Amino acid sequence: MLGFGTYDTARHPRVGVILAGLAAHGFEVREVDVPMGFSTAERVDMLKRPWKLPLFALRLVSCWARLAVRSTSARLRRRPDVVVVGYLGHFDVLLARLLFPRTTIVLDHLIFAGTTASDRGVSGGLKGRLLAGLDRLAIAAASIVVVDTEEHARLVPASASTVVVPVGADSSWYAAAAGERVPGARLSVVFYGLMTPLQGAPVIAEAIATLDGRVDATIIGTGQDGEAVDATLRAVDGVTRLDWVGPSELPALVARHDLALGIFGTSEKALSVVPNKAYQALAAEVGLITSDSAAQRRVLGDAAEFVPPGDASALAAAIDRLAGDPTLIADLRARARAAAPRFTAAAVVGGLVERLAERP
Repeated sequence: MLGFGTYDTARHPRVGVILAGLAAHGFEVREVDVPMGFSTAERVDMLKRPWKLPLFALRLVSCWARLAVRSTSARLRRRPDVVVVGYLGHFDVLLARLLFPRTTIVLDHLIFAGTTASDRGVSGGLKGRLLAGLDRLAIAAASIVVVDTEEHARLVPASASTVVVPVGADSSWYAAAAGERVPGARLSVVFYGLMTPLQGAPVIAEAIATLDGRVDATIIGTGQDGEAVDATLRAVDGVTRLDWVGPSELPALVARHDLALGIFGTSEKALSVVPNKAYQALAAEVGLITSDSAAQRRVLGDAAEFVPPGDASALAAAIDRLAGDPTLIADLRARARAAAPRFTAAAVVGGLVERLAERP
């Protein structure tokens, strides 16, 4: 089995979870990976500023040239029976199909180009049609399409072989779990994310401001809604504001908090996902509050507390209730601990393992 593409597991751990899970099920996993170095936000920004697209094209061609050379070497040693194309692989899957024309190709289609661009302010017209076409082309090149929720599975053409694989969390989050601990004098709350509309960061900021210093809050990240968040929180006591925390330090930082906040956006995409941070919080045995969407309630069950999407008052009330009763936060953390084993790498790939076993 070969992990293939321009993915970057430091920025986007999803494909690393999938490959680790498959390895745990006995697959021999190799990787041919040349990270492109562009985040999702940077790729979407190029759609808003088309003059930047040549830079993307040049970088892609350079990465593909190295991928082709390394893949040829891999094929000479032993042709892989399965190729897993990592997240943000809309273009990479096309190269994989050219290099491995008779091989089972698994596309980790965690995001749809069309819905993601729309969520971030790029929608309609020619751009929207081109992005939707890119999704269709990528899916057509794959043998098996992996998505993260049933909502996203419904966006895949019925003719495609589709498997739902929850995002899960990598081993670093489980290692960071702090176990039983005595709550501090004030509830500690953490949020981290790219501050796109999906995240609902302004909702979080408004809720924290409403609490007016009754909790200690760590807010991490920059992005589209970053300025609005900063403006709301500027005069609020008890807030620690960080632009960035590296992936090696983030699990331990999050695990030091009593409560993690998920997503609270109201867009179609926000209501269709269960974010990385939800799984990561549970793995770290941190209490979780997130939005009450069908996708999140189905996957997370009683492991989290839910509030209506986009409702800052409801979020503030839920946090305040937990802050006022240490037994409630202890119960919420116990529910996270009980749910965490469902989202290990080995657990989340179960459906994919079964589908691969059905191959002729």
